Amino acid sequence: MVETKQKKERVLGIFYRLIQGEHVTLKNLSQEYEVSVKSISRDMNEIKNFLADHRDVTKNMELKYSHEWKAYQMEGNNCLLSGELLFVMKILSGVRAIDKIALLDLFDKLERFTVKEDREMLEQLSAKEIYHYQGVSHFCDDLINLIWKITNCIYKQKEITISYHKMDGSRIERRVQPLSIIFSEFYFYLIAGSSGENEDTPHYYRIDRITQLTEHRDTFHIEYADRFDEGELRKKIQYMFPGKSRKIIFEFTGPSVQAILDRLQTAKIIGKKDDKYLIEAETYGTGIKMFLLSQGQWVKVLKPESFAEEITREIETMYKNYIGD
Repeated sequence: MVETKQKKERVLGIFYRLIQGEHVTLKNLSQEYEVSVKSISRDMNEIKNFLADHRDVTKNMELKYSHEWKAYQMEGNNCLLSGELLFVMKILSGVRAIDKIALLDLFDKLERFTVKEDREMLEQLSAKEIYHYQGVSHFCDDLINLIWKITNCIYKQKEITISYHKMDGSRIERRVQPLSIIFSEFYFYLIAGSSGENEDTPHYYRIDRITQLTEHRDTFHIEYADRFDEGELRKKIQYMFPGKSRKIIFEFTGPSVQAILDRLQTAKIIGKKDDKYLIEAETYGTGIKMFLLSQGQWVKVLKPESFAEEITREIETMYKNYIGD
């Protein structure tokens, strides 16, 4: 009886270590558990059989022998490869959306799903980046948990009341219908409709400025076809500044037209002469003005004329700021 319990605990222990990304050898395991190599070999066969019989649960994971490591390892689509982990870590460091403590906690959890032998290397590679990391400032205490609460309310279509700090520092309360969450330029935004108002235009709230959230029993219903399309919004908006939709045409003479096409997802080249590109794009909101102005002399807005005039006035005001009245 005791021997059977010890065997179960040994098999479970080996299995856990394998799914954590460890490379194991029959010899080392036999020495560690003080049993024969033959016993460990039987344990490994039990694990192989379990994986084969429960592919729907284990997501087609397999126990394989690695000739590179001269050891057994777990392989499967749900294993996080070291290269994939480094990719995710670099993105998380770059977006600066959470504080350093939360970032370190995420890194620690992610590293558990990769190969043990690579963890030290990954920790060393990210050490300097983590040391200099500085997340953006938040009004809320726990951004990740707050995003999850809002996500549940979106899924259940439940109305919420939020306490919100505006850009000018004033505090407001709003009862809203949460529609979607979108990330842009360091921040997560809640896209929401106004509760009880017949208003088609959604409102934007930076989630880290929400200091209190109350979930109500009242629900709202939006047909699937009529639900807010965050993918369409992401294609057209810049810096999450709302406003009207419009088609713009501008000239671009900068060194990388591809950078413009990558930034403006709806942009397309409709003409080219020498080093001058004619670009058309469907846009939404006032953020497009900020982006085009950031390109300096490389951009000249042509259409619509009202937008070209708006850009001109902005440049004139900027000029006055430098030369004085």
